[in-house]
Amino acid sequence: MSDNAPHDSFFALRHGLPRQGPGSDTTTRRLLALAGPLPARPRVLDLGCGPGRSALLLAAEAGAEVTAVDTHEPFLAELRECAAARGLDGSVPGSGRVRALRADMGALPFPDGSFDLVWAESSVFVLGFDRALAEWRRLLAPGGTLVLTECVWTTGEPDPAARAFWDEHHPLRTVTGNAAAAVAAGYHVLGTLTQPEGDWDEYYGPLAVRAEAADTSVPGMAEAVAGARAEIALRRAHGSDYGYAGFVLRPAAPRRRTRPEAAGEEAEVRRVEAAAFGSEAEADPADALRVGGAPAAALAPVAVAPGHQRTGAGQAVVRAVLDAARLRGETPVLVLGRPEYCPRFGFERASAYGIRPGFEVPDEAMRALVPDGSAPVPRGALVHPAAFGG
Repeated sequence: MSDNAPHDSFFALRHGLPRQGPGSDTTTRRLLALAGPLPARPRVLDLGCGPGRSALLLAAEAGAEVTAVDTHEPFLAELRECAAARGLDGSVPGSGRVRALRADMGALPFPDGSFDLVWAESSVFVLGFDRALAEWRRLLAPGGTLVLTECVWTTGEPDPAARAFWDEHHPLRTVTGNAAAAVAAGYHVLGTLTQPEGDWDEYYGPLAVRAEAADTSVPGMAEAVAGARAEIALRRAHGSDYGYAGFVLRPAAPRRRTRPEAAGEEAEVRRVEAAAFGSEAEADPADALRVGGAPAAALAPVAVAPGHQRTGAGQAVVRAVLDAARLRGETPVLVLGRPEYCPRFGFERASAYGIRPGFEVPDEAMRALVPDGSAPVPRGALVHPAAFGG
């Protein structure tokens, strides 16, 4: 025991536990799926890895070369032992590999563009969400993805006891608030995931058992046990007020800046639409929507001037629109589009959500995206605004 008894007791209480924050293998897999396709042997940086539950899964199931970082050497020693036992230490040719490294996530020793995926489950609070967005972006290779999980408010009016606790320890925002921060920091939000209650049970269940068995005569242990019990009691009393959520983010291409249409640009927008589709009639719905002001969370065909098609401009526009939909709380976003194009943005068959078109169209062409996975999705028939002839 060092001179820092509270610090040592905090970690001693948690040593050997499967998780150091709310999570599950199922959630890790769901976040990995939201990240989209990865290279054959992706380079992954797992920050605040703890004993390495996520690192081991990413190496085993994604074939990743994982660099797992933490400041607590006993966690890293446990991870190295587990990786060796599973053949994920480089001893099995062709398999994923885990390398455990002691380092500070706020002063990382890696060159820019070193990783295809930067991963931080239950650890970003150490640095702060906004600082992490700013500092970790440089680590991503072109097309790379940042995956974070963070505690968030799940209600607009949390109980005063819950707010007092979190304001003292780690002020929270909502899912939309963090998504807005990510967009402002130059990211596209590929997806969000509100974690289920079972993820808390996987963390607090073993911790509660450990707290009951702890020797509180050890210097600092009584305080560590009291802190753990206070957290668990708060969750039991006010768990509906807050939760953990995952954020899957990708840096926006700086050369593809987007913005809403400004007043006076209507004629120029119409010109682009007519040129892109070869018909003035294709520009009529946008003009009608401006006049009618009809609210709609539906993607219309994306118009790109012919000289800029197939350069990524269309994808940048779609990403920007989906970011705006998330920040407005739209649920769901619908599109009638090419089946081979829409899934890259996270769209799924609308019929899977109980949504059907009010007109004849192939099932695979009508797609839906739910920006906030925790929000209820309305079911029924889609009726387009009058501007689209619906």
